[in-house]
Amino acid sequence: MHLKEMGWKTRLEEAFHQLSPARGIFPARVISRHKNIYRVLSEQGEFPADITGKMKHKRAFPAVGDWVAAQLPQGQGPAIIQEILPRQSKFSRKEAGEVTTEQVVAANIDVVFLMTSLNQDFNLRRLERYLTVIWESGALPVILLSKADLEDRPEERKAEVEAIAPGVEVIILSTLEGEGLDDISTYLQSGKTIAIVGSSGVGKSTLINALVGEEIVEVQEIREHDGRGRHTTTHSRLFFLLQGGMLIDTPGLRELQLWEGEEGIDITFADIEELALNCRFNDCAHDKEPGCAVKNAIDEGDIPSERLKNYRKLKRELAYIEMKKKKGANKAEKMKWEKLLKGED
Repeated sequence: MHLKEMGWKTRLEEAFHQLSPARGIFPARVISRHKNIYRVLSEQGEFPADITGKMKHKRAFPAVGDWVAAQLPQGQGPAIIQEILPRQSKFSRKEAGEVTTEQVVAANIDVVFLMTSLNQDFNLRRLERYLTVIWESGALPVILLSKADLEDRPEERKAEVEAIAPGVEVIILSTLEGEGLDDISTYLQSGKTIAIVGSSGVGKSTLINALVGEEIVEVQEIREHDGRGRHTTTHSRLFFLLQGGMLIDTPGLRELQLWEGEEGIDITFADIEELALNCRFNDCAHDKEPGCAVKNAIDEGDIPSERLKNYRKLKRELAYIEMKKKKGANKAEKMKWEKLLKGED
């Protein structure tokens, strides 16, 4: 497979040559990662891969979709990833748990298919959170309303989604009946990379099997009592499609905490941001202040109060994450200086 078919671009060529690669170093794309076990694909072939000790020490872990400079395998050993080439885009979240660490779910993506099913799991507030992360990633969001065969009023649901995502294409999808697949196919182009994200049980695996044309991903039924599914994908993987393009399947995300998102929030909640310009006070919190244009829009029924609550929630969450990151950076800087003062390397 040629590099261009895998998404190779001029900017990557320039970055690769700036490394002054030694003999045996080649460009490759990470197509799977399971914990710290990688597989890369290049014009030389597909190989298992590992990263250097230096990268492990710096916690510079490649993500699926990353372009890397790798060293050819020696004998039966793995290829060795030497460097991660600059990313065009990345879909990131804060790693689950108490740690303040970024988890890059997918890198170098052009489009993100945001899937949500038209069953009990349908949730506009969750969509707003996902949209914030997607806009921040630098990729183009496309919303897929899956399992349309289970919903009596899919067009009404579509209108609800379009109201909170102006300018974003919303596609009604029923993979079992073939509805929406033609609309999706317009995004499947040679050299383009699409990531599919969403909660577990929304039908990502079924869609991938339909697009690839064979059962390459295990599909499990959703639970009838709550419409939720189990995770059929436990780690991200990149697939090449017969009609052109690449598809990154991501694990069903139980939670999606922000890592960055200032720009993403501004785009997702552009209506609130625009109204805020007309508030009487520049620092209006859109709560009880007089002359609040946002509260007035809510009173007039132009914006649901739940949307403002979610906007505030995401703002608070982002501020908290930024505070934690700054605190962590200050701690690391302090430890660095303590080592220098002690004469340690």
